[in-house]
Amino acid sequence: MEKRQITTGLYLVVLTTLFTLTLYPLKLQAQESLSPAATKSAALDAPHIPKQQTALASAALVPNLDTQPKDDPRVKILEEFLKQYDSPLVPHAATFVREADKYRLDYRLVAAISGLESTFGHYIPYNSYNAWGWGVYGNNVINFTSYDEAIETISKELRHRYMNRWGATTVLEIGRFYASSPTWASRVVYFMEKIREFEVKNPQLALSISL
Repeated sequence: MEKRQITTGLYLVVLTTLFTLTLYPLKLQAQESLSPAATKSAALDAPHIPKQQTALASAALVPNLDTQPKDDPRVKILEEFLKQYDSPLVPHAATFVREADKYRLDYRLVAAISGLESTFGHYIPYNSYNAWGWGVYGNNVINFTSYDEAIETISKELRHRYMNRWGATTVLEIGRFYASSPTWASRVVYFMEKIREFEVKNPQLALSISL
């Protein structure tokens, strides 16, 4: 009787072990097979964003509303950057910054568009103050009374019309409405990055007016 009990006990141990080994791979598969909601959550936690897409999202809306333009290092950076091109927009650097903050735009955006459309104000319709190709097609030209008015109008329209009404959140999306060229956005981003590079290479510009 005792020998039979020992044999039965060993048999149960073997069965339990085999059952455990059978279930373990199934448990691993269940853990690896996440629900759609869990998969989406994981993707959001660690998204893979292509480098080009990241660059084209550079119309980031992170202005510093507490900084007055006259004391803002961005004004000096834009002034000195535009001087490299002998641009007539140099005296209007503070307007770029003020209007960018007012309408929650990247301060480089409107200046960069002028770089693409007119080489920073050098090639514009006569006496138009329109360095942005704004409403220019065929013989149609929109004239402004000054560069300040142009910067104010375009900054406002980019925010209210292109972004709030039409839902654009990146330079790429703005470009779909602004221009027919598929390369417009990438070329605007190019000038935005040139301004950023100039800023990085000239940290003394920020220090000189913040002390």
